[in-house]
Amino acid sequence: MRSRLMLIAGAAALLVALAVGGAYVYFFSGLRTSPTQLGLSSPSPAASAASTSPVSAGMAGTWKVTSGSLVGYRVKELFVGQTAKHEAVARTSVVSGGMKVTGDATTGFTATDVSITADLTQLHSVDSVAGRDVTQRDGVVSRQLDMSSFPTATFTAASVSVPATGTSAKISLQLPGSINVHGVTKAVTAAAQAQLNGDKLEVAGSVTADMSDFGVSPPQVPFVTVDSSVVIEFDIFLTKVV
Repeated sequence: MRSRLMLIAGAAALLVALAVGGAYVYFFSGLRTSPTQLGLSSPSPAASAASTSPVSAGMAGTWKVTSGSLVGYRVKELFVGQTAKHEAVARTSVVSGGMKVTGDATTGFTATDVSITADLTQLHSVDSVAGRDVTQRDGVVSRQLDMSSFPTATFTAASVSVPATGTSAKISLQLPGSINVHGVTKAVTAAAQAQLNGDKLEVAGSVTADMSDFGVSPPQVPFVTVDSSVVIEFDIFLTKVV
């Protein structure tokens, strides 16, 4: 009986040691990486030769979001016992929407009826932490955002002015509009860049917001403190349909 109890105690001690070791790797190791923030991609040589400017005579028309688009978030986490924060990053490729463009390369363009919607239920963590399945975070985020009731996030803008420029492959933009998340709509201004990438228009950028402004509390996770500030990032590809 005594030897059996000692065997059970030894097994329990081993399990505890493994659990503590796993927690140490997750919370106290430096083996954590996060992808860089979304930005404009590098056009292929053929695409660069086909379009030397992000604005051209063919820009006017209706544009729709197409494949390759990404929307996501990045937020800082501080593990217990650490001084350097880790950046949690998640993205979804299920994105829809579009806009209308009027004007010309001489006077400039105006984008109207801008609407970009991201399916939040398809958000997946893309950072990494040694010894930890970071996708478990996605369930916590889903509950905090109440995705069963609010499955999408949408950026809308009534009108965005694009200056005429024919000398640069990229242009910088300020995109004033509104974001609706968790059933709450707030005015924001996103900083972005745009370029023609072959037959697609690519717009990439970000906006910083506070979770509390949308009625969302930072996730409560043992041993981790999550910042309330969140960066919403995007890399949108659009094709002209009319």
